[in-house]
Order: sequence, then structure tokens, then C-alpha cells
Amino acid sequence: MLALQRLALALFTIGFAAWIFTLTLSQFRLSSATIDKVVKPEHRSVVHDRTAFMLNKTYTSNTAFIQDFRGAIAKYNEEMLGKKAWDKVIYENYVFEVTKDSSLGMLTGPGNLWLWFWLSMGLASVGGLLYGLAGLKRLPGIRNNFLYRHPATDRGWIAIILGIFLIGFYIALYFYPEYMTNWVLLVDPISRALNAGPASRWFLYGFLYTLVILVMGVRMMVNYRHSRYQQVRTLSVMFFQVSFAFLIPEIMQRLNQPYQDLKNIWPLDYTYFFDYKINEKLEAGSLGIFMLVWGIALSFVAVPVLTYFYGKRWYCSWVCGCGGLAETLGDPYRHLSDKSLKAWKFERVIVHSVLVFAVVMTGLVLYTYFSGQSTVLGFLDSYSVRSTYGFYIGSIFAGVVGTGFYPIMGNRVWCRFGCPLAAYLGLVQRFKSRFRVTTNGGQCISCGNCSAYCEMGIDVRAYAQRGQDIVRSSCVGCGICSAVCPRGVLNLEVGPVSSRKI
Repeated sequence: MLALQRLALALFTIGFAAWIFTLTLSQFRLSSATIDKVVKPEHRSVVHDRTAFMLNKTYTSNTAFIQDFRGAIAKYNEEMLGKKAWDKVIYENYVFEVTKDSSLGMLTGPGNLWLWFWLSMGLASVGGLLYGLAGLKRLPGIRNNFLYRHPATDRGWIAIILGIFLIGFYIALYFYPEYMTNWVLLVDPISRALNAGPASRWFLYGFLYTLVILVMGVRMMVNYRHSRYQQVRTLSVMFFQVSFAFLIPEIMQRLNQPYQDLKNIWPLDYTYFFDYKINEKLEAGSLGIFMLVWGIALSFVAVPVLTYFYGKRWYCSWVCGCGGLAETLGDPYRHLSDKSLKAWKFERVIVHSVLVFAVVMTGLVLYTYFSGQSTVLGFLDSYSVRSTYGFYIGSIFAGVVGTGFYPIMGNRVWCRFGCPLAAYLGLVQRFKSRFRVTTNGGQCISCGNCSAYCEMGIDVRAYAQRGQDIVRSSCVGCGICSAVCPRGVLNLEVGPVSSRKI
């Protein structure tokens, strides 16, 4: 087993290093054809004029290319702002598309793309799969040897490096995608095969997200193969991510239909009621109207009904992509979640505040859509509010912090402290649900496995010692506490609705 793990780590390291190295491979050359292809007609003459010094000049660094192009447009905009010629300012950001289309070198050849794809993402994926499959040589059951001592799982140097990489990746993805154009080019052939169009940064993200859930999902199934519930649950999140979140939306684009993750639910999908999204669906005809109704039905019918019968686990642990990533990629860090009363108090305030923010923002957006007025009560601007939500919650909280902090704060940072849908589901689960985790206190030996493995920061052992059912709005019903209990003390059950006080 040790030899197989070493081979797996070697393959993953080589693949990951090759993936990073691909960022340095291409050269860049701006052409008139690129400007005509990417830039809107009303801006082409200005861009041609201001970037004339870049034409047919070969850049060996994407940083230099980006700085020259961005600087040329920024200088023009400063001149227009100085003249108060607001209508002539270029507000569109063309940097990513221009940089991608201007890429030259090894990644642009017809055969080179696939070569580097398999040398990087391919090798890393094979290494990850082999490492997970190596666990089949162990006897079934949970192993937590050195969990709190290993530098990868106890906030050591490996965890810190991984956290920095994840945070940097999300910052680049959301705010500086032009520096990731080579990674986008790697998945360009896959994008064209699925949606008949070139890859975007969001296609790259969706592909990587799905790939990670699949690879780490295999590891999850191997590690928890003694529990049928965990295996079926992991297969479920893998299925929904591959089909509903990735393949179906991309294929729908190929059919000239609106892009829509059919399992995403408002208010997690905070853009669902934005004007351009509603218009896009209405213009798509009967299928678009079905998608609009489907989303509304999920939010206001499926959520309360299914949560009543199954608790929030039906979504958070079986369907949700955020939960799927947390349960697979984040599984090695689940024990890092803070179980203190202080953390619980912060959690309740923050997550419900985000929910209120999402509801208010959506109300403002719908008011603007139906009335045509962007200002409400004389001081609330719906466009500013939704932009603020998108930046601080949709980008910083959900992405940079929500995933980047896995190795530091545990794997459900976003689910615990930020997800408005989790807060909505939790309110239903707390006051009107038949789901609970039952305990048999007489069998508890206080080993602490349940509390250590609870990713939602619940001190499960304290409940088990008292023989008290666990009915918490934050519980996602993942069932790991039951899977790691050596005495069978904890069980996921449904029963009559009782008063919820916690």
C-alpha cells in the first residue's frame, strides 16, 4: 500500500507542477483581427488607436502584455473622465478575452493542447485516484492516525501552502482571470465539444470543480466503504455535480437555451431573479418558462416539503455542489471545525444576516424589474446593493474564504457561516422537520470521534452523553458521526415533529 501511495503522490506532484508550468508556456501578440473579434464595434476604433504600439509585437510574458493593454485603455478612460465625456468611457473589460485570443506558443497547436492537458490535469487526476484506491488495501473502517499531528491536516506547513494556493486561485478566477488564460485554453476543446463555444473562466472552474469532486469522491467512497449510507450519498453528490451542474447546462447552451444549473436554488443562486436572467428565460420560450417555474418551485415548495420529511440533508449532503466539494475535497479537514459556543454564536448571527441580505437584495431587484425604478426609499439603489452582495458574499465569502479556508477552519466554512440557503433550510429543519440524529447515551464511551468528525461544529459527544436527540438547524445530516461511532450510539432517523429550542 505504501508503494502505491508513493507512486500516486509522485504522479499527482508531477501533474500539478506541469499544470502550474503551463502558465509560462505561451507568448502573446496582439493583432487587428483580435480587436475586431473581441471588442464591440463602438469601441474598436479607439482600441485600435490606443493599442497601435502593441500590434505585431511579441510578448514573452502575459504580465507585460496585460499591463500594456490595460494601461492603454485606462489612460484613454482617464482622458475622457477629465473631459467629463461620460458616454465615451469604455466600461467593458476586454482584457481576458483579448489576452486569451492573443495567446501563441505551445498551447495553441492542435496536438499540444491535449498533450499538456494529460501531462497536467490528467496525471494529477490519476495520482489522486490511485491515492484514494490505495485505501482498499486497508481493512474497512475509519483511520484517524496522526490526524492532529500531520502538517497537511493540522494547520501545518502543507495546509498553509494549500490554503494560500486555493485563496490565490479564487482571487485570480474572480478578479484577474486574464492571468489564467492558459488554463482556460487547456479545456477549450472540451468546451467546444459540449457547448460548441470557446472555454471561459467559468467553464474552467466548472470543469475543475467537477473533476475534483469525482476524484476525491472515489477517495471518500473507499474511506467510508463500511457505511452504505456514505457510499450512496457520495455517489449522489457526484451524479448531481456531473449531470445537473456541469453537463446539462453546457449542452443546453449548445442548443441555444439559457444556461442553468437545475439543482441550484435561490437564495444560494442569488442571481436567479436578476433582470437579465428573467428576460433570458422568458425569451427562450416554453423551456425557459419551465426553468423559471422550476426554480421558483424548488425554492418555495421543494425546500419546505422535503426538509419537513428529510431535514436539510436532502440538499446539503446529497445534492448541493458546495456540499459536494466540502464532503470530498474538504473531508480531510472536517475535524478542524470550531466546536466552541463562541463559534456557534457567531455562526447563527452571520449566516442569518446573509440570508436577510439576500432576501432584501432580491426584493430590491424585483422592484426595479417591475417598476423600472432603481432607487427605493430615496437612498437604496438596487444595482449597488446587488453589486455589493455579489462582491462580498458571492465572491469573497463563498469562494475565497469558503473554499480557501478549508485547511484552516474546516470544510464547511461557507455552509456554516455564509450560505443563505443553508440558513433557510435550517430554519425549516429547526421548527418543522421530522429529521433528527438520535442517541443511545448508555452505550457512549466518550471517545470523541463524533465531535471530531462533525464538520458543522456541533459537539455531538455532549448530546450523546446525555442521551439527547440532536436537532440543530446547522446539522446537514451527513451521517459521518454515526459512521465513525464504534458503538452504534448515533442514528439518522425521522419521527414526530417536536418543539425546536436550539
